[in-house]
Amino acid sequence: MKPMSTRRFLQIAGLSAAALLLAACGKKEEAPAPAPVASAPAPAPAKVYVVGTDAAYAPFESQNEKGEIVGFDIEVVQAIAKKAGFEVKFVNTPWEGIFNALAQGDRDMVVSAVTITEERKGTMDFSDPYFDAQQLIAVKESSKVAKFADLKKLKVGVQTGTTGDEAVTKLLGKTNTNIKRFESTPLALKELEAGGVDAVVADNGVVIHYVANNPGGKFKTVSDKEFVPEQYGIAIKKGNTELLQKVNQGLAAIKADGTYDQIFTKYFGAPPATAEAAAPASAASK
Repeated sequence: MKPMSTRRFLQIAGLSAAALLLAACGKKEEAPAPAPVASAPAPAPAKVYVVGTDAAYAPFESQNEKGEIVGFDIEVVQAIAKKAGFEVKFVNTPWEGIFNALAQGDRDMVVSAVTITEERKGTMDFSDPYFDAQQLIAVKESSKVAKFADLKKLKVGVQTGTTGDEAVTKLLGKTNTNIKRFESTPLALKELEAGGVDAVVADNGVVIHYVANNPGGKFKTVSDKEFVPEQYGIAIKKGNTELLQKVNQGLAAIKADGTYDQIFTKYFGAPPATAEAAAPASAASK
């Protein structure tokens, strides 16, 4: 074989290089890897509001055998919260300090059969009314009490700081020692059963519930037109207009879709209009 000349070698090398260049130019550019898709941000957790309630006021608020807070008020607020898009945490709070806890910000709202009064409006805000109410007298079956004025010379039990307390104080006098004050209405009613007081004036829903569930006490109830009709609402920390608006929107929604009537019927045996027509003293408030 003849040795390849230098000129021939350079020609072949040049052709090879050109072929490689053309091959390289013929390749498609690889597409860049797609950027990773950003995941949607997680929804913000629902706001949790702390709700104070005096859980010794069946059927509105009480504790079951498991220690859970249950009752009409509780279910109403839970339904409101669901409609309005927030969550609630109930904290058992003694009645005597419940409004202080609200004012200090330890509670965002209070639901505890709270009567809406002009005096209370000065230190707290209220939702729209959610329950009509009236006071009721409980006495023994043998009692001759027929009206509120008959209590003037008797020992009368009340729950401290309630509208029942206010009514009896007005009738008997602020310093009258015949007014016996208790931490809860059930305690006052137990004292009536024991003979320590002659009568108890309290929210009619609570009185009716207690009498119905304690037949051994041999109580009867007495109503009086002198008792001013009352309404109660959800108390909210003064100035918290955002929460007040949410609560009112939720309350309107559960009344509109029938949820409120369902809860009412569960605890009082009939929808509000029917129950009020059948028994005007079927509501309660503090």
